[in-house]
Amino acid sequence: MNVIQRVEHWGDTHHPKWLDIIRMALGVLLFLKGVEFINNMDLLSSLMQKSSFLGSMSLGVMGHYIIMIHLVGGFLVALGLLTRVACLLQIPILLGAVFIVHAPAGVVPPDSSWWLSLVILLLLVFFTIEGGGPWSCDRWLKVHPVKSK
Repeated sequence: MNVIQRVEHWGDTHHPKWLDIIRMALGVLLFLKGVEFINNMDLLSSLMQKSSFLGSMSLGVMGHYIIMIHLVGGFLVALGLLTRVACLLQIPILLGAVFIVHAPAGVVPPDSSWWLSLVILLLLVFFTIEGGGPWSCDRWLKVHPVKSK
């Protein structure tokens, strides 16, 4: 077994069911954040402009990428379908949120969203390793394989 297969096997055998509720809530939260960014694209643009990390052309492309990954990835994480891939695609966005967008504002203010971004980032890393769990579409598809004719 290579390292990836061993990590996947460990995650499949050591996953309590209550973690699936956290995974589902994380997926719903990411999906709702994508909807919030759609409804308020100015907020997303202003957050990215504060960082002065990207040029103006890249802001539009990056904004649409963030929205799409939050919507699709959040939906997949909530269902537990392709959980590891969906979490892996979300991690660069949250790394940018934690270290580029929110860090210059500081972590001490009580209304800082840095803490929420950090917790979501840590949960994404956790579920990238842990996988979907027993209450996921990934597990259901593994137990009930699709029969081809």
